[in-house]
Amino acid sequence: GVLGSGDFARSLAVRLVCSGFRVVVGSRNPKRKASLFPAAAEVTFQAEAVKKADVIFVAIFREHYSTLCDLADVLVGKILVDVSNNTEINHHKESNAEYLASLFPACTVVKAFNVVSAWTLQSGARDGNKQVLICSNNQEAKRTVAEIAQVMGFTPVDMGCMSSACEIENIPLRLLPAWKIPIFLALGLFLCFFTYNLIRQVIHPYIREQKNKLYKIPIEVVNTTLPCVSYVMLSLVYLPGVLAACSQLYHGTKYRRFPDWLDQWLQHRKQIGLLSFFCAALHAVYSLCLPMRRSHRYLLIETAVKQAVEKKMTIWVEEEVWRMEIYISVGIIALGLLSLLAITSLPSIANSLNWREFSFIQ
Repeated sequence: GVLGSGDFARSLAVRLVCSGFRVVVGSRNPKRKASLFPAAAEVTFQAEAVKKADVIFVAIFREHYSTLCDLADVLVGKILVDVSNNTEINHHKESNAEYLASLFPACTVVKAFNVVSAWTLQSGARDGNKQVLICSNNQEAKRTVAEIAQVMGFTPVDMGCMSSACEIENIPLRLLPAWKIPIFLALGLFLCFFTYNLIRQVIHPYIREQKNKLYKIPIEVVNTTLPCVSYVMLSLVYLPGVLAACSQLYHGTKYRRFPDWLDQWLQHRKQIGLLSFFCAALHAVYSLCLPMRRSHRYLLIETAVKQAVEKKMTIWVEEEVWRMEIYISVGIIALGLLSLLAITSLPSIANSLNWREFSFIQ
C-alpha cells in the first residue's frame, strides 16, 4: 500500500509494480489522481487502501500525519514504512518516524527509503544510490521491508533500532560532509600559491621595471598556481599513510589507535586525491588554452617583427625544443596516471577490484 499521490509516491508505485508487487494507492482524490499511476496499480480512497495492504508506505509530509488518525482502527497491526524527510537538520526534537510511531502505537513503524530519490525509484537502482537504510524496533518488520527493497533491486542496510531514524533523516540534508575539510584545504593552498605567483609574475615586474602585466592574472597566474596545489594535495594523500606506518613501527603494533588528527586525515585521503586530480585537469585545460590568448598572438607577432628587423632566418633552439617536447609528454603521462588513481578511488570502481589489484594500481 502507498498513502499519498506526490512525485515520490508515484515513483514508488511504479517501481513496486515493475518489481512484481500488487500495489494499492490511497488518495483523498482517487479519480483525479488515478491517471498519474500505472494501470496495474489500484487507486482508491485511503481507508480502502489500508484495508487491502499489510505493508503501507506513508508517502506524505509529517504535517499531514494527523490526518491519518481517523484510520487508526484499520491500521492496527500494519507495518508503516515512513519515507519522509525534513527541510532542515534536526528540525524537530523527535524524528518523523518516531512521531509517526507515537501517533499509531498499535502499528509497527519502519524508517526506510528516505535516502532514495524519486528519480532513482523510477529509473531503477542502477542509475542511483543502491543502498536503502532501514531502522525499526521490530526485527521481523525490518526483515519484511528489507526483502521488499531487495526485490526492487536495492541493497538494504540495517541501521538498528528506531533511535537511528533521526540520523537517517539528516543524511539527505547534509551538503558534502566529507568534503568540507579537503575543499577548505585546497582553497587555502590555492590562495597561498596564487598570492606568491601574483607577487612574482605581476607585482614584482611592475615595481622593478614598470611593466604592466595584469593581463597574466586570469590565465597564466592561475595556470601556474593549479599544478602547485595539485602536487601538494597529492603528497597529502600519501603522507598520512607514511605517518601511520611510522606510528605502528614506533609502538610495535598495528592495533594501537591512531591520534584523532591522523585518523581524520586518513579518512579524507580520497577527497584530497580527487581534488588533486581536479586541479591537475584544470591545469591541463588552461595549458591548452595558452596559445589561444590574444596576448600570446601579440607576442608572436612582436617576436617575428624583431626577427625580421635583425634579419634572422631562424630562432630554432634545439635544447629548448627538446625540453618542451619532453615536458609536455611527461605531463600527459602524469595526468593519465593521476586519472587512473582518481577513477579507481571511486566506490563503484574500487568495489570491483580486489585488494591486490588496488594495491598494484597504487
